[in-house]
Amino acid sequence: MAITKGLSAPTARLLLEGDVEGRYPGRNDGEEGYRLTMALAAGASQPGREWMPADFYRALLYSPTPGGEWARRLMRRKGAEFAEGKLAWMLTKARNFVRQEAPIVCRQSAWEAVERVRRAVERSVWRSRDGGEADVKNLAVRLELCERGGGLDHELSVRRQAELMGCALRTAVKSNRRLRASGWLELERSGARTEEGSKWRLLLPGKGERDSAAVTHPPAAGSTGGAGPRVSVVHTDTRALVRLAGHDAFHRYGHGTNGARLLTLLEEGEGKTAVELREATGLHRTTVGRRLKALVADGLVEELEGLFYLASSLAGPAGVLPDATVLEGAARERGTAGAGARRKARHSRERLNYRRWRAERRARRVDVALRLVPVGAVDVETGEITDPGWEGWDVSDPYRPVPRPAWAA
Repeated sequence: MAITKGLSAPTARLLLEGDVEGRYPGRNDGEEGYRLTMALAAGASQPGREWMPADFYRALLYSPTPGGEWARRLMRRKGAEFAEGKLAWMLTKARNFVRQEAPIVCRQSAWEAVERVRRAVERSVWRSRDGGEADVKNLAVRLELCERGGGLDHELSVRRQAELMGCALRTAVKSNRRLRASGWLELERSGARTEEGSKWRLLLPGKGERDSAAVTHPPAAGSTGGAGPRVSVVHTDTRALVRLAGHDAFHRYGHGTNGARLLTLLEEGEGKTAVELREATGLHRTTVGRRLKALVADGLVEELEGLFYLASSLAGPAGVLPDATVLEGAARERGTAGAGARRKARHSRERLNYRRWRAERRARRVDVALRLVPVGAVDVETGEITDPGWEGWDVSDPYRPVPRPAWAA
């Protein structure tokens, strides 16, 4: 049997050539090799093309394939039995994952999985009073990271997250808790008490959303859902939201995340009414009115005969295009200029202080073995036991005394 039998073309190249494109980077060779091997395990676990463990051993351990270099190093260090057990465990983990998720046969299908989550986020209702203002911004930032990485798994520290979101550290932490509770986010490995970021995974709540369009706006008040007036589908442009959300102009005390959401829905040549914007965001009418009034006052939005247009200074070929000069002026008007820079400086000081604390703690740590046999229990010159309490013990190593066997008594 060919060692690539049943594998997709990208997975076969990964096995025969290795990670030549750098798709599975890591902090060191060991982590890169582990990620590449897990990718091969996932490719060998696709429905209808599942490999037996013996096939996996043959391709990675007993064939000179570049993709199996990490597995062969493991076998040289710890033996064939340990290496085969490790590969069997990885293959089982990959099979369980593939059964729960849509088949991923290449990087394109991984991007499609990210896009399914993006559609669900963009068509969900995010209410400000329930923390939705921070949650949608949180998911938008993570979606950008996942799209760059080519998968739903990503690594992100909470301080870096707060900087990208343009919010306080506590706000980011609370948002993570809400998203984990509601099924949007899963913590795979915590980065607490380390200098590394936490490992996360984006999810679709309920799993039933995987093949559907996405979550839609709930029925209007007084309607029965199937009958009555049709409710407009909510839409949030998460890509445009990421470009705006971290700027000082959209700080909590500035125009806020809701102001950024409204701005992403406007166009230069086609105006929208406040009612249309309210239906498109799911926000309360007073929130929409207050935010639009502030945006018009700062020159980010233009109003004409009840219609709202995106200011020409912010209009790009594909929606809103942030202009540094205009947004900085809006931040000064709202008194939030420099908030992002101060936050980054504070986080840099906290990281530096934490590294210093860890270095001082390592320097103070003294690993002294506990001496069980006290000084004086053994004659230094003759080696005889002088303390009757240690009769029948081998005290040649005072740190690890062991009882003598009966035949040696």
